[in-house]
Amino acid sequence: MALQLGDIAPDFTADTTEGKISFHEWIGDGWCILFSHPKDFTPVCTTELGYMAKLKPEFDKRNVKVLAVSVDPVSDHHVWAKDIKDTQGVLPNYPLVGDEDRKVASLYGMIHPNALDSLTVRTVFVIGPDKKIKLTLTYPASTGRNFDEVLRVIDSLQLTAKHSVATPVNWKHGDEVIIVPSLNDEAAKAKFPNGWRTEKPYLRYVPQPK
Repeated sequence: MALQLGDIAPDFTADTTEGKISFHEWIGDGWCILFSHPKDFTPVCTTELGYMAKLKPEFDKRNVKVLAVSVDPVSDHHVWAKDIKDTQGVLPNYPLVGDEDRKVASLYGMIHPNALDSLTVRTVFVIGPDKKIKLTLTYPASTGRNFDEVLRVIDSLQLTAKHSVATPVNWKHGDEVIIVPSLNDEAAKAKFPNGWRTEKPYLRYVPQPK
């Protein structure tokens, strides 16, 4: 059965480009992005890993660790990293798991036989401090991911985890948010004393909480 939102992310130990890790222990008390790519020395993956390295400081600000998975060995990752630097202008600044035995790929359902029978599709898991899965995304091998969107979702997940709000369509950091329907007006007054904008009884907008 595929992993679903709210499931505990499977724990594992693995060799990476930054040494051996025990996944849950490595995450610690923060957040994590775990993402797979089909194979080393492939064009789309090269652009993705380079862009993630450039974006990583933004994830660091949000206490989010980044971990990539490939079915190739760590020795190949180190060689490939030089190509990423040559073409994208930056070395990967996060660990890449060497998953030759497909252990991690199997735990997380990253191999879809009807799409790629031996390589991983482009999956993304966002995992919270409670080690539960908060987001899953799956892309075909031919389509590069939008990691700016993953960052946007992290902002939403972290905000909504702390406040009784949800984020509307195309929301980005700083925009208005929606008071969740489970919070009645009386309870909302205590949380949002400056009031809100009502469009329907179930659709109440409030400035993003600090």
